[in-house]
Order: sequence, then C-alpha cells, then structure tokens
Amino acid sequence: MAVSPELTLADMVFEGNTAVEPERATIRVLMAAGGTGGHIFPALAVAEELRQRAPRRGLDGTDCLIEFLGTSRGLESRLIPAAGFSLRTVSAAGLKGIGGLRKLQNLMVLPRSAIETALVLREFQPDVVVGMGGYSAGPAMLEAALRDIPTLLIESNVVPGFTNRVLAPVVRLAAVGFAEAARFYGAKARVTGHPVREVFYRTPPKQHVSPFTVMVLGGSQGSGPINACVVKSLPLFAAGAPGLRFIHQTGDRDYNGVRQAYAEQGIAAEVCAFIEVVAEAFARADLVICRAGALTVAELAAAGKAAVLIPFAAATDQHQLENARALERAEAARVIVQSELTPQGLVAVVRELLGCPERLLEMEQRARGLARPDAVARIADLIEELAR
Repeated sequence: MAVSPELTLADMVFEGNTAVEPERATIRVLMAAGGTGGHIFPALAVAEELRQRAPRRGLDGTDCLIEFLGTSRGLESRLIPAAGFSLRTVSAAGLKGIGGLRKLQNLMVLPRSAIETALVLREFQPDVVVGMGGYSAGPAMLEAALRDIPTLLIESNVVPGFTNRVLAPVVRLAAVGFAEAARFYGAKARVTGHPVREVFYRTPPKQHVSPFTVMVLGGSQGSGPINACVVKSLPLFAAGAPGLRFIHQTGDRDYNGVRQAYAEQGIAAEVCAFIEVVAEAFARADLVICRAGALTVAELAAAGKAAVLIPFAAATDQHQLENARALERAEAARVIVQSELTPQGLVAVVRELLGCPERLLEMEQRARGLARPDAVARIADLIEELAR
C-alpha cells in the first residue's frame, strides 16, 4: 500500500520487508440535532470545524467520523445531507407546550424512540454524543449518559429549554452561549459563546442610505403574528417611506398571502418561504425585524446587524424574551413584546431607527461586540477533549 509522506520511518508498521501505514484511530462523534434551524445550523457549524481539522489531526494518527441523529420529517432531513453529513433517523415527538390527545400520542412515541436510539448508539459506538436540545436530542443524550458515553450539551439560550434543563444532571459538560446560562449547569458549564457559521462573521458593513431595506425573518418556519402585523403595516410604510424595500421570509403557510399584499401596495419585496443564504440577505438589510431564538440573536451579533426583536410569546419558559432582553441591555436591539405589537407601533420604531443612520451604526457595533468568533473552535476543542 502507498505510504503517506507525512509519516516517518518510526511511524511505520512492517509486514515482512514491506512498510505499511499503522491503522488510524477514529474519533466517532454523534450529533443529536433536529427539528428547527436553531438546532441544526449551530450543530453543522461545529461539525464543519471538526471536519476541517481532520487533515491536521490525521498527522497524529487520528481521524474523525461524524454522524447526525434526527428525524425523517424535520429540516434536518434536507439540510444535513446537503452539507455532506450522514443522518440517522429515529422516531421522536415533543411534549412541551402541548396537551390532551396529542400529548398522549407523543408520549407513546417515547419507548420506540428510546429503542431506536439505543440501536444507533450500539451500531455507531460514538466516543462523544453532542446534543443541541429539542425533543430529538433528549433520548440520545440520556441513553448515552446511561451507557457512560461522554456527552456535551450545547445551550444557546439565556434560560435553557425544557429538554436541556432535564438533561443538566446527567451530561458531562455544557457549552453555554450566554454567561447567564452557566448557573443552570454549575461546574459542568463552559462559556464558549454561540456556534455560528463563519459566513456571518464575513458580512460586510452596510452604508445606510435611502432607499432602505428591511428584512423580516420569522424563524425557519416563519411567524404568523409577525407576518400579519407587517402586512397590516404595509399601507403605512407605503405612505410614509416611498422606495422602502423588503426581504421577507414567510414560512410555507403565509407565502402566497404575504407576496400578494406587497404587490397590492406596490412595495418592492423579495418574498421567500425559506431563505437559504441568510448571511447574504443580512448584508443587504439596513434593519432586521425578527424573532429572538438563540440562533437568530447569535447570527445578528456575528453579522453586526441592528434589529427589532419580537420574541415568541408562546414559549413556556420565555427563553426568547430573555435572549431579546440580553441584546436590548447591550443597546444592540429594540424589543417589542408580542402582546404590544401593532402596525402603528412597528412602523414608528422602524421609521425612528431608519431615520437615524448613526444610531443604526452604533447598534451594529454593540451587536458585533457580543459575538465570540472563536466559539465554534472552543466547542470543537471540548468535543476532542471528551473523546480523549
């Protein structure tokens, strides 16, 4: 067999008179992430960092094999294979914020989820299991802990969600994005910052001149309340800010209605059910109107974008409101609580901010100051540390 030029004579294994490469050790990482973009994209950022380290790591005789665990029906079924990673699917269903018959049905899925997860762990034999939170990660992290497989929980919210709070006693380490979240994990916590794809850090600053562009982003599945409020606001925007442009991610359900509303008002808009390249849209936006999920606020900070945050009101633990308040305290964003969201109020805030480009620049600088460009590398270091 061919011998790699990086290996020296001392590294060789000899079969008779023939020198062959020694068998490489392999770090096997299982990443449990699925359901929403807020779970999937940070996991992909960390996986990509581990993959890029592979040539450098290979010189030490080790490789890295990464696989994902999720469901066959979520965004992961499309995004993870598209990124070049293998996806193993199991049955899973959420329990938080639901009741009645649906909750009973989801409870009945848990035994099957536990069995399927156990089979994946037995077959793949990971050295580390990484969980992003959400219902697809819970059974994997719990089963790994019971098998004494090292586990790393990635917590991106100020206040951990239901699954991550349940997992806190059993995980080995927790990588937290906000320092405020460390108290939930005690000595297990490592404040790493948020794992964000490198492309967001490369977002160039924008010159804030008319005509301005407003981006509306309701999360990976869109937001009905935000979509409805923006649609009702369009006549006010058309009357008071001619030439204003919009980039609007609606989700599948509201796509046709929102697109028609912009057309009826004669307002230039790029309306998409889902925006694949969010960083590119950020670069063209003067202001972003959006939810306050952990991924969204982390990407805003990395890209240095000013935002009007409208936290998801139905979150039982109000983690989006806490995320939004963290940016508001840093003067990097304005917050409108959903119960107080009106077309007139939204238009007033947008006009106020667009009317003062200097204020937008200050908000962008403060947002950028919250970012941790080394977060992905720090989390990858923790994974390799656990694997060793």
